[in-house]
Amino acid sequence: ALQRDTVPLSDGAGEVMAIGAHVRRFRVGERVLASFMQTTPPGALGSPLDGCLREEAVFAEDGLLHVPEHLSFEEAATLPCAGVTAWNALMYGPRPFRPGDTVLTLGTGGVSLFALQIAKLGGARVIITSSSDEKLERARALGADDCINYRAEPDWDKAVARVTGGAGADHVLDTGGLGTLARSYRSIGNGGVVSVIGAMTKPDGDLSPYSLMPKAGLVRGIAVGTHDQLRTLVRAVEVNALRPVVQKIYPFHAAMEAFMHAKSGDRFGKVVVRI
Repeated sequence: ALQRDTVPLSDGAGEVMAIGAHVRRFRVGERVLASFMQTTPPGALGSPLDGCLREEAVFAEDGLLHVPEHLSFEEAATLPCAGVTAWNALMYGPRPFRPGDTVLTLGTGGVSLFALQIAKLGGARVIITSSSDEKLERARALGADDCINYRAEPDWDKAVARVTGGAGADHVLDTGGLGTLARSYRSIGNGGVVSVIGAMTKPDGDLSPYSLMPKAGLVRGIAVGTHDQLRTLVRAVEVNALRPVVQKIYPFHAAMEAFMHAKSGDRFGKVVVRI
């Protein structure tokens, strides 16, 4: 819980307006993005530190990175939270992603679409779920190999088994939380990993990890990512000219509308506030 009035939003990008006498990594006028996890002072943007929904902010140079040249400010602002969360889930941990893996990602929010894009860059087969056929078609246009409408197929874990010929997924990015976790457990294959990212749903079903045991499966909690992980993501985005999916950009005075849009669940990618 917040202990004081706090500026919201945990990721952002902008232009350097001034630098301290000992700053060496950046110059005035350069475009930068802020890491979610800051070190000076230590903490996360948005809580406990003031976030990015403001016109000006002061950062230590070790909390910033250069924006890739091909990205707009709005696109770059999506990397420090949603982008690095998906990157962390796939590229780090005890069983990192490998070319040829099958990746299952739930929903079509920012993390899920980043997972789709990153996994395809790495040579994966990607399965994605949504309650909207229209969103699934848009995901297919981004490279998704298999699309499952979980309203049409409530037992979507069985659909995963069907499209993989019973092999299951090597990586599951569970953005739903307790309400989807039991099915995510059942969706992985031998040696697979369930990355627990979201907490959007209420408990549903047996949350015991017993179903993972015969598969030697792993559960890994993901709490965004580190500055170093963001650095490697930014480099990958730059080298591959990856463009994040931004659904809608709101002006600063309509920030509350942006929050309501994000809360509605009617999202495909990221919602951004332009200041």
